[in-house]
Amino acid sequence: MDAEPYLTRLTNRLLDGIEKLPAEVRERNTTYLLEAQNADGGFSGREGGSDLYYTGFALRSLAVLQALNPTVCEKAAGFIRQKMLGTAGVVDFFSLVVSCYLVPLGGGPDVLASAPADWRDRVAAALETFRTPDGGYGKTPGAPHGSTYTSFLVVLCQQLLDRPTPGPERLAAFVKSRRRPDHGYVEISAMKRSGTNPTAAGVGVLQILGELDDDAGTGTANFLAALVSPFEGGLRANDRIPAADLLSTFTGGWSLDQLGAADRLDWAAVRGYAAECERPIGGFRGGLWDDRTDVEYTFYGLGALALAALYGG
Repeated sequence: MDAEPYLTRLTNRLLDGIEKLPAEVRERNTTYLLEAQNADGGFSGREGGSDLYYTGFALRSLAVLQALNPTVCEKAAGFIRQKMLGTAGVVDFFSLVVSCYLVPLGGGPDVLASAPADWRDRVAAALETFRTPDGGYGKTPGAPHGSTYTSFLVVLCQQLLDRPTPGPERLAAFVKSRRRPDHGYVEISAMKRSGTNPTAAGVGVLQILGELDDDAGTGTANFLAALVSPFEGGLRANDRIPAADLLSTFTGGWSLDQLGAADRLDWAAVRGYAAECERPIGGFRGGLWDDRTDVEYTFYGLGALALAALYGG
């Protein structure tokens, strides 16, 4: 198993890179994120209304900008407490656990102070209801087939909860079954064309479990490097899509960084692409084709700029 929690490694890496960004970039995106917080303490996506998923991304963005503060975290804690009372899917479980971890770090209250002593065990048990016969984790309890991305989120949750992954060898075998001849990974078993984001998820799971061998890592690095858009500088979601997007640029760049293959990217081009996706007043669009910003893509944009800064881009 990976000794250092995956999200800790990611956060520390981004902190190092964001410190190298110009002060005005950090300041305008901090302002953008702070102004995005709603009266109930949560953050919205593009449809309006506070949402755990987007709240998690906003808090993670503020954390890597070193801009979490007690006022923001106190308000966010109230929203998170409300969400602890209901049922949730894996995506919301992940966002909830991440938020519970970040709020006290920013000077807010311990959201779990009044939770049952076995809350972490209960969440870990709830996550196991998403386990599928093929060894992965599905998007809903009792799903017949696992999802590569959902399996990745479950493993991240287990690390945050400080709970082991049950049957890690079955999970590793499941993820390896999603690898295709091009050395990328797919989200569901019926898919034949690998994608950047399921590849990042698959590599992440195998690295956490200590199951990614060097040959597989080299092949995956080759696959990801071939997805750069020559006209934009970012990465595409797969080789059939002509345009790059910020999510794929970040996840692909991070995966290459973790595979020891960061030199396969032109980081100046990555920086230029991410910068083009940023609005002058802060916030990032999903790609050059997008006309709106949101807090999720702001995390990806900051992440892409941070990685580029680490490599002199």
